[in-house]
Amino acid sequence: MEKSIISEGKTTNEAIEKGLKELKVSKNMVDIKVLENEEKRSFFSILTPRVVKVQLTLKEDIKDISNIKKEKKEIELSTEEQEKAKNNLEKFLMDFFEKIDKDIKYSIKTSNKWINIDIKNPNLGFLIGYRGETLYAFQNILSSIASKGIENKVRVILDIEGYKAKREKSLEELAEKIAKVVVKTKKSVTLEPMQAYERKIIHTKLQNSEVVETKSIGEEPRRKVVISLKRNK
Repeated sequence: MEKSIISEGKTTNEAIEKGLKELKVSKNMVDIKVLENEEKRSFFSILTPRVVKVQLTLKEDIKDISNIKKEKKEIELSTEEQEKAKNNLEKFLMDFFEKIDKDIKYSIKTSNKWINIDIKNPNLGFLIGYRGETLYAFQNILSSIASKGIENKVRVILDIEGYKAKREKSLEELAEKIAKVVVKTKKSVTLEPMQAYERKIIHTKLQNSEVVETKSIGEEPRRKVVISLKRNK
């Protein structure tokens, strides 16, 4: 999918709609810039056909998410690869938890797209870390371990004591709260740096809002979400 395109039409709305159809996205997924407005016409051009040009740029996080979805469809694990990946993980986790706590319980579920690992133990806060930083780092390590001896890279989805569901709920509540603050003060609010997965939660929660919009700024790992009033409000 292209990151940016230029679309033409007799009116601004027509140009935007054509561009959205070409990109196959909704309006909230792009930044729009009018390049040539229908009102800016000189005396010499009054007899020429009216043309409006707009530039539609896919929002960075939406682009990243689209690419991730595309990769998921392309990579499929065979039954043998799933079994191999599961054995790799079971061997590692058994040895790993043997040194930490023998009472740690975990389950491994395989599919042709990814492998889910769910760990249960209330004393594993150190494996979650500040806002899940350690959890995501551990998840990447497990992905590498699962992929050992396998041609395709295995995507591992790790959760510990239901942390991700709790974090998602917390971020959705934060998004709603900040949106109200933005509407009340009419000033944009920039959130603290977040991982792509967490930024996606904020974007998704507010994507259908009629009064506020979101965008990401900065570079990884300090990329942030900005919530602001929509320009027509």
